[in-house]
This record gives sequence, structure tokens and C-alpha cells, in this order.
Amino acid sequence: MRKIKWVENALFYHIYPLGAFDCPRENKGEETSGHRILKLIDWLPHLKNIGVTAIYLGPIWESGTHGYDTYDYFKLDRRLGDNDDLKRVINNCHENDIKVVLDGVFNHIGRGHKAFMDILKNREQSNYKDWISGLNFGGNNYYNDGLSYDCWAGAQCLVKLNHYNENVNNHILEAVGMWIDEFDIDGLRLDAADCIQRDFFKKLKSYTESKKPDFWLMGEIIHGDYNIYVNEEMMDAVTNYECWKGIYSSHNDHNYFEISYAMKRQWGKGGLYSGKYLYNFLDNHDVNRIYTLLKEKESIFTVYTLLFTMPGIPSIYYGSEWAIEGDKNSGDGDYALRPALDIEKMKDVNTDLIEHIKMLAYIRTTSNAIKYGEYEEVQVRNETIVFARALENECAIVALNSTNSAKQISFDYRGEHYEVELPPYGSKIWK
Repeated sequence: MRKIKWVENALFYHIYPLGAFDCPRENKGEETSGHRILKLIDWLPHLKNIGVTAIYLGPIWESGTHGYDTYDYFKLDRRLGDNDDLKRVINNCHENDIKVVLDGVFNHIGRGHKAFMDILKNREQSNYKDWISGLNFGGNNYYNDGLSYDCWAGAQCLVKLNHYNENVNNHILEAVGMWIDEFDIDGLRLDAADCIQRDFFKKLKSYTESKKPDFWLMGEIIHGDYNIYVNEEMMDAVTNYECWKGIYSSHNDHNYFEISYAMKRQWGKGGLYSGKYLYNFLDNHDVNRIYTLLKEKESIFTVYTLLFTMPGIPSIYYGSEWAIEGDKNSGDGDYALRPALDIEKMKDVNTDLIEHIKMLAYIRTTSNAIKYGEYEEVQVRNETIVFARALENECAIVALNSTNSAKQISFDYRGEHYEVELPPYGSKIWK
């Protein structure tokens, strides 16, 4: 498996721009246009302060609503600004040694994409009729178009592309090439990757590596064997949903055996994903905020310690460094997870957690064992866990306490005996 140095060293920050920068929920053309993406420049001092080295931007291409209904792969969504605005933002990021990864929504398009609009107009005579998966001119749909088509998860506003059609693949590769050549982007997060024909990813990886050898591809995969996608031919990483679940529920249930099992299964001796850098996260634009998920809110500190010290790539979802809440079942759906934030108003919010994250970022940056070392289980109890990250003669030891009382622990590692008291909801790192 190839190694990408900047990724191995990265602390990611995930932003959903259409939400974070207070864009109207519906794209109404000039009426809702603006230059809101430029607000990201004002966030850069904060990101540098907490140790961020890479930004993953949620969908930013021209779309109708939430960004995943793409209208134009070659244009910034006008609610966020124009392409020159984005160039300015990316240049500022790179000047601050921050890489930029964009959201590649290639499984489906919005109904406002030129290909689908042409099909609605010209039907069987459309040059794009083979671009859409499952297109049936004898069917009908929710919009009463007099035709039917495959879509994502039953959402007929998300029209599935036919990746067996080379014109579709070439259209997407042309767009990706433009974003690399003209904007110097550093990678793509591939939405709904499990729904796309796998040969497409092989074409995409070969193409992007020819453009930029250290270009990074990360796929959104929720279930199954990640090795199907993370390999030399297809992707460099996937979203580690297995450990996302294990992180919060092992704290909620006071059962560190759950996350221990997942980490040992993935990265222990002979582990399934040994040597591979999966994308680790506590929350994102699709799942409830970590502070909302935690039954005991004080666990937020140990949760972040685990995120930064387990194998893989740590990522912070915007706002969660301040422990904001977000519940998709509260009545506003996914929009509850994607709020507008004023960076100036957040500076004095939950400063203890900010300082904890800064400390963790520093420890990770200065410890090759934590960044590159193998995972070794040392001791697991229901309410405490000790594990090590070992790299040749260098090692780091991590101990966590998930309870509201101090815990005395003792363990042996590499011929040394350790006796330590972990404070309530506390952790300790030896390196």
C-alpha cells in the first residue's frame, strides 16, 4: 500500500460549507448568490491554532439544495461564490500549509444537471440517455416526468449515473482534472462509494496519480470489508464507521472491550487493515454530534484522546471542537448537524476542550510511534483501557478512564511496571 506522507501526518478538519457559512438552503440563482466561501479564510488562524493540516470541504459544486444534488461539476455553487473565490481560498490554505480535499459526488447528479435536463426535453433523442442508470421511458416517477430511473436510496432528486458509460466517466475525469490543474486540490472524498461501479475508481486513481502523485482518494464506506476499496488500484482510505460506533458506545456503555475489539481486529498483529490509514472521526454531516451522542458529557475529553492516538487519520467535524450539539432527530433533519457558525463568537467557547485538542495535536505531531506505530493491546477492563503504539524501539502508551471516579491501574509493558491513578474521565499518554 502506497504511503502519502502528508496524509500520515495529517489532522483533518471537515467543514460543510453550505451550512457553516450560512448559505440559503435552496439555490435560486442570482437571488441567493454570494461570496460566502471567503469566510473560510477567517477560520484559518483558528485551524492553525488547533493543529489542523488538512481541510475536507463538503459538497461545493453548483447544486440545487444540500450540495449532493450536483448541477455542474465545473463550478463552485453560486451561493458560496465563484471559481475565483475558491482559488483564493485554496491559495490561502496552501500558504498556511493546509491541504484541501473536496467532496466528489459521483454516484448521482441533481435533476438540474445538463444531462438530465436534456433527457427531459429530448427524451429518446437525447444524446445523454445512456448517462442515467436504469432510465426507462415507459415508466414514471414522483415528478410525473413520464420516465423512471435509478436513484440514491429512493431519493428521486438524486439521479444515479451510469458508470458503465465511458462518456460519464470522461465527464467526471475532465472535471477532476480541472480542479487539480487550475485549483491544485490535494484529494477527493468519494460520496456513496459503495454504490459506484468499482472499475471507475481504478480509472480515477490512475488518472489522479498521473496528475499529482500524492493525490489522496478517500471513500465513504459504512459497512463491509474496507480492503475491497483500500488497495493499490482504488482508494487510499475509507471512512472508519466501525470505530466511530465503537468510540462513543464503549464510553456510553462503560465497555472498552468494544473499541478494543475493533482496534485489535483492524490493526493488531495480523489485523485486517494493518499498515492502512483509515479516516477516523467522532461525527460528521450525517450522524449526530459526538457531544449529543455521549451520555456522560465529561467523556468528551477521553473520546478525543482516543481519536488522536488510535491508528489512522484523525478528523474533527467543524464545531465539535467546541462541543456543540446536533441531533438529526430533533425536527430539522440533517440540517441540525450542519449549522452556520460565526468564528468570532466561538473563540471563548469551551476553551478547556480546545486546549486539550491542541495538546493532543502536539503529542501526535511529535510522536512517530503514534503516527506510524503498530497497535498493541496492553490491558482492557470495562471502564479502563491501556494500549500502545509501537514503532521499532519507540513506543507510546495510552491509558483511558471512562468513569466519574479516579481509577488505580497497574500494568506491565516491555519489561516495565506501571502504577498510575487516572483522574475521572481522564487519560494519560507516555511517549
